[in-house]
Formats: sequence, structure tokens, C-alpha cells
Amino acid sequence: MTPSARLQAVVEILQGLEETAQPADRFLRDWFRARRYAGSKDRAAISERTYAVLRHRSSFAWRMGSADARSLVIASLLAERFSADSIAALFDGKGYGAAPLGEAERSALSSPPPAGEPPLHVRGEFPPFLETELRRAFGPALLDEMIVMQARAPVDLRVNTLKASRETVLEALRADGYDAQATRYSPFAIRIPSGEGSAKLSATPLFAAGAFEFQDEAAQIAALLCAAKPGMRVLDLAAGAGGKSLALAALMHNKGEIVAHDTSPARLRPLAPRAARAGATIIRSLPPHGAFDVVLIDSPCSGSGTWRRQPELRWRTTPDGLKALTGLQDELLEQGAALGGRLVYATCSILPRENEDRVAHFLSRHAEFAVLSASAVWSEVAGTAPPPGMDRFFKATPLQTGTDGFFTAVLQRQR
Repeated sequence: MTPSARLQAVVEILQGLEETAQPADRFLRDWFRARRYAGSKDRAAISERTYAVLRHRSSFAWRMGSADARSLVIASLLAERFSADSIAALFDGKGYGAAPLGEAERSALSSPPPAGEPPLHVRGEFPPFLETELRRAFGPALLDEMIVMQARAPVDLRVNTLKASRETVLEALRADGYDAQATRYSPFAIRIPSGEGSAKLSATPLFAAGAFEFQDEAAQIAALLCAAKPGMRVLDLAAGAGGKSLALAALMHNKGEIVAHDTSPARLRPLAPRAARAGATIIRSLPPHGAFDVVLIDSPCSGSGTWRRQPELRWRTTPDGLKALTGLQDELLEQGAALGGRLVYATCSILPRENEDRVAHFLSRHAEFAVLSASAVWSEVAGTAPPPGMDRFFKATPLQTGTDGFFTAVLQRQR
């Protein structure tokens, strides 16, 4: 592909992402599968520019005075210090290349950036309507937190202790050339810097043997806060693809019962082969019934804590969408209260309305439950100093913990 054709491909991909709820990585995968003529260098260049636009959409739109796909691509070139003439030459309209620049595009390209300091939402790369909510979350540290959110995330692995030890997996990964390091908080986590051939990890013999799963360290900490022990009966109420169920099975030494439930059978479908690979034999996918020692509510949420990995989620978040999510979160907490003596409520969100507000709303209706200090539970299960952001609740952010943004609350029935 020519450089101009690559730019046109990014324009088309950005336009396609505006019309779908599909994650960007899957959309790109499908887009390339339908276009086998795109070589490995083409795919890398197109993907890199697409993600650059998704990470910096607000500042790119502010620079160009427009958020349409072509303007964003032009701004991405400006950010790389391309001259106006070289950008115009790239938009040549030849073959499958990007069409020549229009008058408005040429005008925006030749104009200086808007005068004055950009608004906070532009510097922080987040939707303007979230500013008040993010100030609630971070106060004066808001911009620092958002700047860290603009970087690429590393790859975190959870060693499956049913099959291997962290030391064994570390040695094997390092022997394969990965800069693999033990993480600071989870005793089962390994971190690999982004861009170190991480896409090939799922094709390794270690992965095929079930020695590890992909899971952010903050999510592993949330699983540990369940304090699940061998012989317990545990419910993973919004199990999705089952990552937390697999972590719990290892923590329980494959003794007891884990019921993985989700309202969408399609989301649960990957769990059976994952459990077989991991050797996790205590997981059942069925409707919950009876009483459980622990109910994990890993609730659907905005995904705002994963903006480093899924930058498209920033721009898909809407007031109406958040309202619908908080309603669902309340419903799941109600369901959990009817089934368990201990509830562990978790989200991959940094927004208080999905986190502390939901816990407060739940407790206002359920005086029989009280918050257990997350740091106290951590001391019980891990025996080490709690990670940053862990006190009454666990509130992780990339800036504070080096993980995804995450929230966990432990609620115990008192009577």
C-alpha cells in the first residue's frame, strides 16, 4: 500500500468505528482479514495511526476545528511534525489513496493552533461532560491522571497456579526473549512492556498448556479480595468470558464450587475451553440457586479504567449510557444480596457514580450489609502491605498503581 492508501485506510476505519460498538482491536482484525493485500508493515502503520487518533481525538479535533475522520488523520500528521506541503502531497487522490485536501482542510492546516491554553478536556483527552465526574474522582490530580491514561498499557499475565509457578513462567518467558517482570502487588502477576511481541504470547506453548491467562494486575487484586478459600461456594454473577472465575478456581485450589453466570450466553461461551485449558474443574455455568459464601459482582461498566487499552471507549461514553449502566449495577447488587453473605462489587471504572455512589445507594436500602475494609481483607489474604489506593475501598489507577483503573468494595452481611 502507498502512504496515501494507508491514510485513506485509517479514515475508513475511523468512520467505521463511529458506526459500531465493536472494540477497536476486533474491528481492525476483521478489517484486515477482508483486505489480505495489506501486508504486515501496512497493518502495523494503519493500526498505530488509528490508535494515535483514538488516544488524542480531542486535541486533534481542537487543532483542526473538526472531529471528522479526515481532519483527525491530518492532525495526527501535524503531531508528527509533517509540513503542510508534505501533508498535501500525501493526500494525492491517486489509486486507493486519500482524496486531495479540500479548501476547509487546507485552511485549517495552514492556520496556527487556536490561541490560549486548550480546555482541560482537550489536554486530558476526555469527553467534556465527564469533567465534573472526573474532578470528583481525582480532584487536583485530574490532569496528571488523564495524561497517564493516554499512554499504551503494558501486558499483564496471571500465572495459573493450578499448572505452574510464577518463577517457572518468568524463566520461560525470559528464555523466549520477553522482558517479563514480576509485578509489585499480585503474587501471581507478570508484566511485559507494551510492544514486545505480546500478540504472539497467545501462540506460545505456555499459553496452550494453561500456564497463564491475560489479566490486568488490578483485576487479580479484586479476585484476591474475594478471600475465596477451598471448599467454598462462590458465585461469579456477571462472569463474562470467565477470567475472574478462572482466577478464583486457582485461589480455591480447585476445591469447592464456582457458579459462573451471565445474562448473555454468548459472553460465557469462551469459558468452557478456557477452563479446560487451565485445568479448572470446579466451574459450572448455570443459573444461580441456593446460598453462596461469596458473590462476586464484576459489573458491566463504562470501562473508563481501561482507556489505555481501549481508547475508543472514551468517545463512546454518553450520559444516557452511564444512566443505563448504573441502573444495571444496582440490579446486580440487589441480586447478589439475595444470594450471598459476602458481596464483592467490582468495576473497571474510575467514575464515582459507578463505584462509591452505587455502594452508598445499596447500603441505604440494605442495613444488614456493611463495608469491610479492603485493606483489612488484603492483610488477611495476602499478608503484605496494601497497594496504593486501598483503604476502605480499592481504587486503582495507572498513575497510582501502574494498573488499569479499577474499583472494588467488599460488603459483608451483618445479620
